[in-house]
Amino acid sequence: MFKGFVKGGIKFASSSIKVNKQFARHFSSGGYHTKASSRVPFIAGGLFLLGGGCVLALCDSKETTSESIKHKVSGFFKHKDHKANPHLLAELKKEFGDNVSDAAGDCESHGKDQSYHEIQSPDIVVYPTTEEQVAHVIQLCGKYNTPVVGFGGGTSLEGHINASRGGVCIDFKTMKKVLKVNKDDLDCVVQPGITYDELNEILEPMGLFFPMDPGPGATIGGMIGTSCSGTNAVRHGTMKENVKSLRVVLPNGKIVKTRARTKKSSAGYDLTHLFIGAEGTLGLVTEATLKLQHLPQSSAVALVTFEHPDSACDTVIQTIQNDVKIGRVELLDDLMMKAVNMARGTKYAEKNTLLFEFSGTKAEVSEQITAVQKIAYKNNCGQFRFATERAERESLWLARKVALWSSVSLRPEKPSQVWITDVCVPISRLADIISATKEDLKTSKLLAPLVSHAGDGNFHLFILLDPNDPEEMKEAKRINENLVERAIKMEGTCTGEHGVGYGKKKYLEKELGAESVNLMRTIKHAIDPQNIMNPNKI
Repeated sequence: MFKGFVKGGIKFASSSIKVNKQFARHFSSGGYHTKASSRVPFIAGGLFLLGGGCVLALCDSKETTSESIKHKVSGFFKHKDHKANPHLLAELKKEFGDNVSDAAGDCESHGKDQSYHEIQSPDIVVYPTTEEQVAHVIQLCGKYNTPVVGFGGGTSLEGHINASRGGVCIDFKTMKKVLKVNKDDLDCVVQPGITYDELNEILEPMGLFFPMDPGPGATIGGMIGTSCSGTNAVRHGTMKENVKSLRVVLPNGKIVKTRARTKKSSAGYDLTHLFIGAEGTLGLVTEATLKLQHLPQSSAVALVTFEHPDSACDTVIQTIQNDVKIGRVELLDDLMMKAVNMARGTKYAEKNTLLFEFSGTKAEVSEQITAVQKIAYKNNCGQFRFATERAERESLWLARKVALWSSVSLRPEKPSQVWITDVCVPISRLADIISATKEDLKTSKLLAPLVSHAGDGNFHLFILLDPNDPEEMKEAKRINENLVERAIKMEGTCTGEHGVGYGKKKYLEKELGAESVNLMRTIKHAIDPQNIMNPNKI
């Protein structure tokens, strides 16, 4: 599975990465502001999940930007020989000129996401600028029976963008306009190539924001394809709850509108949700109408410690049951807090820790803090610290901000990379699955700190391993498979927010049943009888 992932050993070194605005927005605590630039600690050579669904990978020790990181990935893999259909290539170059490339470097950089899956490059990359051009490319691919894979930020985690059969990659980086903002209706219309951070920079002066935050670099098109969520989902839901309507190019090149822009509609089948989470297997999104929210007047952050993860989970459940309108709630286990202290030199209590974010009016925030404090003390919390000023909020939220890249500090004696897992269970079972997982990890030689979007029942292990060590690879697979099996037995899912792609494909039937998977195949065949849209996924 990991063949070609890393050639030779990678020497890990402390480094830094110059972070653009999307990093600052994603990790800002207690607010929705951006900074033009900031610098955060980084560990070279690792696979790093950022937020709830995206990764930056294989960085060297030089200063770089998030935009350039994905282009460094190609140097670690051997590119396959190109076998582009010469007639298709000729037609594409005639129609699109310099917006078409079959150069090895371009194809390699579009053949791998930020996961452990082996690179599989397309034969041709096209950069359309309009919906009509997207439709024309897909029509030509249908004519030559050539696969089509959409590409946004390249930050997915389960091999979603790998071109398993070569073909054409459609990169949406030149389709990133905000077409319209309907402030009175609290929605906007955007093209798929814009990132949520770029969108929020435009919306911020209007007092608005789009609440989905899967991780830096994620584009709206990719977020729709994977049905992402992130840390704000406990209050605002997932991508499924935040998209009103779509325009989609089908495998035959025809364009469909899935729904009206109204707040509600009972007109026909729910086509919008058919395409959310479909990972580009049914068509490619060219336009999306998104729900927006007002920026909160006031924000606060609280840090709460517990001896046992069960007590932390009970606090979250009771908070939600009491209808306390929290903005975010994240759980970091004791091992994760230890890693943060080792990496940052901080002095956090190395306990199971909840981080809450509250937002609303000053009065609402005060009420939320008081309510959560009472619940936490009832569940025998240790520390309960909260802050309303921005600098203090950021200080409290720091542990969550640096969690992933801090995790490799737990294994300084050996080069390590991080395999990020993703399961979700009903929140009533979160304590059960965390306890069972920790018992399983006691028998393992691998370390795996834990971070959870606790209000959703979603959590990630950061499994530290050397991908060149066959025994460690085998053990990481065992931990992940046990975790998925455990989640499904608890009426949970194999993927809370990362999507299916290659990595979770084999678990679908166990989770949903054979008939459900067969229905998906029927839908796929009906819409894409040639099987040209992102084949071999889901």
